[in-house]
Amino acid sequence: YKQIIIEAANSLCTRFSPKTGCIKSWNYRKSWNGKDEWFYPVIIDNMMNLELLYFASKVTGDPHYAEIANSHAITTAREQFREDYSNYHVVNYDPETGKVLHKQTCQGFSDNSAWARGQAWAVYGYTACYRETQDTTFLNFAVKVADMIMDRVKTDDAIPYWDYDAPVTEETPRDASAASVTASALIELSTMVPDGKKYLDYAEKILKSLSSDAYLAKVGDNQGFILMHSTGSLPNGSEIDTPLNYADYYYMEALKRFMDLKGISYKNL
Repeated sequence: YKQIIIEAANSLCTRFSPKTGCIKSWNYRKSWNGKDEWFYPVIIDNMMNLELLYFASKVTGDPHYAEIANSHAITTAREQFREDYSNYHVVNYDPETGKVLHKQTCQGFSDNSAWARGQAWAVYGYTACYRETQDTTFLNFAVKVADMIMDRVKTDDAIPYWDYDAPVTEETPRDASAASVTASALIELSTMVPDGKKYLDYAEKILKSLSSDAYLAKVGDNQGFILMHSTGSLPNGSEIDTPLNYADYYYMEALKRFMDLKGISYKNL
């Protein structure tokens, strides 16, 4: 698969602009709020793509891929985060000057709210950036985002509502996908810092909740998916309180990381 991955990395690099310092997400120009026009939109989800570029640099010996990944991570940290380390979903740049035109949170409660999965993409992305670069700037940023998540999520089971700032009623949906991504990231982060136990303990709490009857589907139910109660894009009426494939993926990854860290094998479960 090596050549396929390199080809994919080359394709991703075509979406990078030195003027903006980051990788463009969407091509379409119409903003979701119907008011602003997107010229160079960058979503926080892009942080999850950077591992591809780091891998390409390792297997080719060409630093260009990693340089683009570093640039994207640095620019995103500077432009896409608020003072409390929560983030905007989308930043729209001027492709000619690199200037930020406006910021939105299209899949969250409001532009200035903390959309749950956006925070998860961030802590996972910057943890991965540190793993690949050993640049403590990325580690420190991941720690700040992780601490913000642990402080802001107020649910008893550590599974966040779809947006940290959304009004909470009995009908307010959770987002198991955000919890899965966060758990996997925090398990890895726990191995990188002296006080890592608090991150591992929090990730374990998430995994216990996701593995309970409240979120773990019975075999044959839930359309064949593992986890229930994820939220894709509530403001757009899409994928509300439903299974999502990436919720399952990162849940399985988090379980494997936890088992590897604890020395647990399937034989002695």
